[in-house]
Amino acid sequence: MKCPFCQFKDTKVTDSRVTDDGNAIRRRRECLSCQRRFTTYELVEEAPLVVIKKGNRREMFDRGKLLRGIMRACDKRNISTERMEELVGEVEREIRNGLMQEIHSERLGELVLGKLKDLDQVAYVRFASVYRKFQNLDEFMHELELLMNQAQDGASSAALKEES
Repeated sequence: MKCPFCQFKDTKVTDSRVTDDGNAIRRRRECLSCQRRFTTYELVEEAPLVVIKKGNRREMFDRGKLLRGIMRACDKRNISTERMEELVGEVEREIRNGLMQEIHSERLGELVLGKLKDLDQVAYVRFASVYRKFQNLDEFMHELELLMNQAQDGASSAALKEES
């Protein structure tokens, strides 16, 4: 590490600590030439995520935009902001763990829907109505019927397990 004062190319680390948020390491360094001290921070460099929109337009992944959409879907539901932020983090982690630097908006929406379905069915339907751009009541009802059938299938499976 080059000294910011004298530009000497060698320094020693005198202290290392994790930052309060746990996302960086703070290092105190001392120049081996001028003996002045300075602080550096070591961060994980994450590759930028790009969302491919319809028409192949690309934009940077925006956690805030995704969170706002989820918050609208969860409006007046008993879901904490913290839980919604966790959901966004889960989606982002899933994308990054797949080693993808680009994701189609359709895939991103499906990941969110999968998480919302397990979290809150009303929020799921709200998000789906915007994401899938329901044009009429028939499309909305079709999605509700699918959700109701899945819920009934889940209840039937649970009842069969109890009987066994």
